[in-house]
Amino acid sequence: MRPSLRAVLTGLCITQVTAWGTLYYAFPVLSARIAEDTGWTVAQTTAAYSAGLVVSALLGIPAGRLLDRRGPRLVMTAGSVAGTAALVIIAAAPNYPVFVAGWLLAGVGMAGTLYPPAFAAVTRWYGHRRVFALTVITLIGGLASTVFAPVTEALAGSLPWQHVYLVLAGIYALITLPLHAVVLNRAWPSDQSASSAEGADETDQQYARAVMRSPSYVLMTVGMTLGALSMFAAMINLVPMLIDRGVSSTLAAWVLGLGGAGQVLGRLFYWAMERGMSVRARTLLIYGITAVATGLLALDASNAVWLVIVSVGAGVGRGLSTLLKATAVTDRWGPRAYGRLSGVFNAPVMLAIAVAPAAGAWGAQLLGSWELMYVVLAAVGAAAVASLALSVPRPPP
Repeated sequence: MRPSLRAVLTGLCITQVTAWGTLYYAFPVLSARIAEDTGWTVAQTTAAYSAGLVVSALLGIPAGRLLDRRGPRLVMTAGSVAGTAALVIIAAAPNYPVFVAGWLLAGVGMAGTLYPPAFAAVTRWYGHRRVFALTVITLIGGLASTVFAPVTEALAGSLPWQHVYLVLAGIYALITLPLHAVVLNRAWPSDQSASSAEGADETDQQYARAVMRSPSYVLMTVGMTLGALSMFAAMINLVPMLIDRGVSSTLAAWVLGLGGAGQVLGRLFYWAMERGMSVRARTLLIYGITAVATGLLALDASNAVWLVIVSVGAGVGRGLSTLLKATAVTDRWGPRAYGRLSGVFNAPVMLAIAVAPAAGAWGAQLLGSWELMYVVLAAVGAAAVASLALSVPRPPP
């Protein structure tokens, strides 16, 4: 018996929370402890983490092609295996090169289990109801930092960071492996069934190449890449920045975690925005929010209420941007060749997310101030808004 679409959606919601929480959000909570325990600098540990994100970005393109041909079950189950092994290697790393190797393998796990393959799955299976499915996944997935940042901090209060990663590896394996193997066991519809009538006579490869050469696609990719660099450098470096200001590690973890609640809050409104606003209007609003919130983090403040408000605001923009990225291709060109088009455009976006943590840490070190670094990130966010303003084809499909 094939799993129902409801089972697919429920399973992906659970695995997204788990994968983001263990592979992505645990690190910013543990990075300072790892540096203190090993003698490596925060910049060094963050560079290893960023290297894993680079691998994830580079694998996005072949993973997208494989998804178009074979569906998500193989990709996401293999990603679960790689992610589990990676977390164990990170925990057991006796030296820095092995630590880096663990994060490189973690990048393989991220490519197979984070949002892009899940988005491809529900975009194809849900058809015209894809915005509903994407909204549900990102609403639940947005709780990953809210759940795992405090949980990771609590575990780190009584266990060495290595043991924390072993616990997270066990959680990740027990949840994602069986769910990906079971709930994704459905027939994969052909790409032509999702193609527009106008493009039915073109091959998918020719169609994708034509779209990728268009100015709108290039500007969309540039704008979302700059936006990702700005918002994720701000988010991943939030905990070490706050600790440097004198904020307690517990409060810093909660500020980060509540930003995840902001992601969920923002996503509650995306469905209404998608119905009531043009592609350009909601794109500029969402990326404008993230640029402003990043600029506010440049203020040298340590008041808990203020920090929570700004973090939640940044989370709102970040959460909305995830859905915006998920629908960016279909909003402009429809669902045809979604895996290829989203894989190529996600590659530089994921590369920006990959280098963002290290770029933020090194930028603060170079400028001699976290506050100046956040000013620069706000300017990058403003440049993203300018590029995205020109990224919608006229007339939109």
